[in-house]
Order: sequence, then structure tokens, then C-alpha cells
Amino acid sequence: MSKHSSFSSRRTQFMHRLHARLATRTKGASAFVSSPEPRTIGSFAKGRQLAAGNYLFAGHLVVAPDTEIWDIAAPDVMFEQEVQGFSWLDDLVAVGDQKARSAASDWTWQWIARFGNGSGPGWTPDLTGRRLIRWINHALFLLRGKESDDSVVFYRSLAHQTRFLSRRWHAAAPGMERFEALTGLIYASLALEGLEKLAAPAITALAKECGDQIDDEGGIPTRNPQELLHVFMLLTWAVAALSEAEQKVPAAVIEAIDLIAPSLRTLRHADGSLARFHGGGRGTEGWLDHALASSGAKHAAPDGLSMGYARLSAGRTSVVIDASPPPKGPANVNAHASTLAFEMTSGRRPMIVNCGSGVSFGTEWRRAGRATPSHSTLSLDGYSSARLDDIDKITKRESLVDAPQNVPVEIGRAPDGMRFQGGHDGYVLTHGLTHARTLEMTFDGRALAGEDMLLALEDADRRRFEKSMDAVRLAGIPYDIRFHLHPEADVRLDLGGTAVSITLKSGEVWVFRSEGVPLRLEPSVYLETGRLKPRASQQIVLSGRAVEYVTKLRWSLSKPQESAIGVRDITRDEIELP
Repeated sequence: MSKHSSFSSRRTQFMHRLHARLATRTKGASAFVSSPEPRTIGSFAKGRQLAAGNYLFAGHLVVAPDTEIWDIAAPDVMFEQEVQGFSWLDDLVAVGDQKARSAASDWTWQWIARFGNGSGPGWTPDLTGRRLIRWINHALFLLRGKESDDSVVFYRSLAHQTRFLSRRWHAAAPGMERFEALTGLIYASLALEGLEKLAAPAITALAKECGDQIDDEGGIPTRNPQELLHVFMLLTWAVAALSEAEQKVPAAVIEAIDLIAPSLRTLRHADGSLARFHGGGRGTEGWLDHALASSGAKHAAPDGLSMGYARLSAGRTSVVIDASPPPKGPANVNAHASTLAFEMTSGRRPMIVNCGSGVSFGTEWRRAGRATPSHSTLSLDGYSSARLDDIDKITKRESLVDAPQNVPVEIGRAPDGMRFQGGHDGYVLTHGLTHARTLEMTFDGRALAGEDMLLALEDADRRRFEKSMDAVRLAGIPYDIRFHLHPEADVRLDLGGTAVSITLKSGEVWVFRSEGVPLRLEPSVYLETGRLKPRASQQIVLSGRAVEYVTKLRWSLSKPQESAIGVRDITRDEIELP
């Protein structure tokens, strides 16, 4: 980070604190214009853990049953932000018993007493927007049984935070943070008596942000599926608030929702979860389906790309492929070197996955999760398809450099199903080789056939390839094709090591085979946000050496012929402490 950037960051923080203090000197609100309706969904399991004193945020667990949430020493900044944002209120409401209600109420009024004067780390536009949405969503839950003096304190704090947002939303970073700030401002200003005039500038700004951030494929610059879902939910909440207040919804906001909905359907696996790419996770259970249903957007997934992803689906099987270069510019600080990687789900059970984001497990896991070997695709000679730059000493972040520039893609029909064909030039500069991948899924979804190729296409590429061959004394350029398996998949080598049987928790069995290249099983990890440590899993690895201008390797995944067309998946997923 440059001296200018560091100064700018300090100035932004100072201005947040200044306007937070000034906002607390303004007049408070006295009531809601109308009774707010909850729109967020919490986790019953997380709510029970929280009420019992198990504070699990950002991958850290603090067990302190006799300690208030604001007395906990936050292990890191991410933990602190999650606590200050109040998303955990959704989980306590999902439980709804007296213990959960007391915790929610006590911690809310304690926040007002400790931080309501404009102090503390929670006075940033995105966290304030997130907090306001939760307080308003669950106001009836929080206020039930409260004295009138407590209600006055609650409404006054809501008004102060809303006025802070009206002055500081523009300081939020474009994208997710600004969407959260603006939605919170619209939500609160329309809900609170006497603050309606603050809504108009926020509505105009939200429309502009939609035009700036949502592209024609219904995507956002980060290409993070989970972040796209969050933006989508925020927009649907803003539209609901505007409609209930009988305010006109800007055309740009409606258009953004109509564009994003088909993209999310492309990114939705057969089990209702999101594909895990570029820092995104599977998403909180139920949120994706709820958001799509409440939006009213009926557009199906398009035949082409959505936010740079392709989808093959048939029967009970879905495959989502990263079919574009990684994000560019500021959006790539969380990007992964995952071009042409895919994930595959059968029914309710994920099977082929990417390792995922390791951001909650520390710097080393974060870097490892971004590398190509952590994805279900080909890596060449120990290189990723895009390289990680040096870590910035201040931000502890790094950008992707030397990423693929040319990623041609074609999606069409195969003789017995659907076909995806794509390629990328991420290894041309290093070895003169283009990686091309073909995936074919049968119409019944019971088989997926793949072919990976390494090609030296142009004369300059062939000269570079020959130079790489000379460096290894013509031994060939080593490559690995990895297929990371979900931790709940039971895997074993069969047929003398020429095939792998994959048994899912539903009882379904899939068989992986390769043509002409030995396969092996190796340990892998599944990086899942919200857990305390990575989950152990396994991966199928195909290894070989490229010795010619064209190298081909074919493989397949299929159900045995005698297996049932559909399996009744009634196995319950046990709730566990991560």
C-alpha cells in the first residue's frame, strides 16, 4: 500500500468517526411508519450455539458461556466485523426461545450503550447498513416486552445510524459494500418516521450502482457467486421496501434483478447450493431459493455464459465451469486461478468440488486456496494458470498476475447430450502450451466424459515449448489433472487401480476412469468458511508429461448401468459444531 493509500484510509476512518459523533447529536425517530416484515433467514443450529456461549465467527470459536458478546476479545478484524454487523441476530431469531430472545435483546441494548455514541469499529457504511437491516427486520422480536424508555433508546439509535449512512454511504467501496450501505439506508429511511427525505438520494445512488456494477451477463466484477447472491438479496429487499412505501422502483434496479436471477440459476447446483469460485462459498442453506422465489424473476438460465460461467445439467446432475479469465483490477484481490475448473453435484450431494476459499484459516491457506492445484482442473509443471503476486506488507493481500487473456468457449449439443469446449492461454508464456478442455454430459445426466489437451498452436508457442523441453532434457513437461472430492464422498481404487468408485452419502455410486494414464488418490482439503479448520478429503490425480505439440488425455465419470435412475435420498445431514 502506498503512502497516499495509507493516508487516504486513515482519513476515511477519521471521517467515519466524525460523522458518527455528529449523527448522534441529531433528532431521533419515534416509531416505524409501518410494521417491518423480516426478510432474512437464520440458522437454528448457529443460534443455539450462540445462545449457549459458543461464539463462532470468521473461522474462530470462542467458548465463553458466561461472557457477553461485547466483552469478548476479538481474535481478528473479520471476527470483529461479523459481530458488529449483527447478522447473528438472524440466527437467534431462528431459535426464538426465551434464552435466545434475552441474548438478542441484551446484546442490542448493550451495543447502544457502548457504541451508540459513535464510537467503536462498527461505524462503517457497510456494517451500519447490515446492522440496520437486521434491527429493523427483527424489531418486533427485540421490542417485545420492553419498557417505553427502552423503545425510545432503540428508535433514537436507529435514526442516528441512518443519518450517519446518509452522510457516509459514498465512502463505501463500489460493489458489495456500497450495495449494503445503500440498501440499509433505503430500508431504514423508509421505515422510520420523519426520515423519508433521506431515501431519494439513496434510491438514485442505488440505481447508478446497479448500472456501474452489474454487467450484461448479470455478473459483478469479482465473479464471486456468493457475493452475487448477497447483492441480489439486497436489491430484492430494497425493492420490497420501496414497493411497501409506494415509492417508484428505478428501472435500473429492476433490470439488475432480471439480469442477476438467470446468472444465479446458472451458478446453482442440483442441491440448491452455489458453485464455489473466486472466494465464494456454497451459500447459507435456503437463501438462494428464497431469494429467487421472492424476486419474482422467472428468466431461466441462459444457454451461454453467465458471469463467465458455463453450466451443463441433465437429470439429477449439474456441472458448473469457470469459463472466463479471472477478475481484473481491484476485483482480483480475492480471485482464484481457476479457469476451466469445474464442480459437479448429483442430486443433493456434491461430488467434484474446488477446495474453496481459505481466507478464514489464515494467509497460507488463503494463498493455497487460490492456486490452480486447489481446483478441479489441469496444472502444468507446478505452475498455476495465473500467478500470485507478492504479498503487500500492509494489506497482507496479493493480486493475480499473468492470468489467461484468451479463453474461447463453445457450448452446444453432443450426439447424446450437451458439450462444453473451452481453452485458455495461461501456460503459453511459460511453456508455449494452451490448455483445452471438453466436457460432454449425457441427456440423462448419468455420465460425464472429459478430454484435456495441451497444445502448442503457433510457431512462437512451439519454439517456447521446445525451449522448455530442452530445460528438462526432453523428459517432457509434467502435468497433473486434479478432481477434488467432497469430504462426504467415500472413495476407493478399483479394478487394479484403473478406476475409482465414488459412493455418495445418498447411496449413489459413480465410477471414474481414465484412458492410458495411471490414476491415484491423494489427500486433499475442503476449505469451508465457518468451520474451525479445513476438512480432510481426497482427490483423484492424473499425471503425465507433455512431450509433443499435442497431448490428449480422456477420462469419464459415470453411474454403473445397473444403478437406479433415481435414488431416494433420505439420509439426514447431522448438525455439528464446525
